[in-house]
Amino acid sequence: MNKINQLFANRKDRKLLSLYFCAGCPELEMTGDIIRILERRGVDMIEVGIPFSDPLADGPVIQSAGTVALGNGMTLRKLFVQLEAVKDDVAIPLVLMGYLNVVMHYGIEKFFMDCVRCGVSGCIIPDLPFADYVDRVKPVADKYDIRVIMMITPETSEDRIRFIDEHTDGFIYMVSSASITGARDNFDEAKQEYFRRVNSMNLRNPRMIGFGISNKQTLDSAWQNAAGAIIGSKFVTLLNETHDPDKAMDQLYEALQK
Repeated sequence: MNKINQLFANRKDRKLLSLYFCAGCPELEMTGDIIRILERRGVDMIEVGIPFSDPLADGPVIQSAGTVALGNGMTLRKLFVQLEAVKDDVAIPLVLMGYLNVVMHYGIEKFFMDCVRCGVSGCIIPDLPFADYVDRVKPVADKYDIRVIMMITPETSEDRIRFIDEHTDGFIYMVSSASITGARDNFDEAKQEYFRRVNSMNLRNPRMIGFGISNKQTLDSAWQNAAGAIIGSKFVTLLNETHDPDKAMDQLYEALQK
């Protein structure tokens, strides 16, 4: 069974935690150490960002991390080498998050083939049109048993959400806001209503809520309204400040108590 499906099948208690970091930032060769430490510190799933020069969905923190990573020499090819080196040490699901241009340049079939070879269970491609996913990407991903995770936002229609739910597997990435990534202090009533609306749809796939989770209020809200939370910008900021995944996790867990 794919590790993503296995995670949700085994953890009926919800309250899952997934963290994002950008490969190659703050240092080129830290990828394996970050992954090992995050798993040891209790993270349930890890999103590894593929740096890209024009990340339209990302806020300034993750954009800056991508710029640093590219400056350090990170490429998708190097990332696969790093992931292959740690694949036998990692039990939790790894998800690659990157933009379509990078995947297309690498080659769709080669990308999914190397995902399998390097222990990757899924991918998120924010700018992948859904029609292209169904027609061109899904058949190849299914061939290699890789989950392609699609995003929904408060602007996504109910019909579209149900269509995504019908044609995907693993989980649905429930973006808390229609804006770019970045930490927020709270989820207002409009976002809470969005969470409730999606929950009332009784979808087949579990949901993970991401964008803006940085403290106890936003984490608890994500846990109450979905299977788990995805934290990106807050962790990336702490990692960049400390250059030490353990210290970054200490500070993250402290922030999530406030």
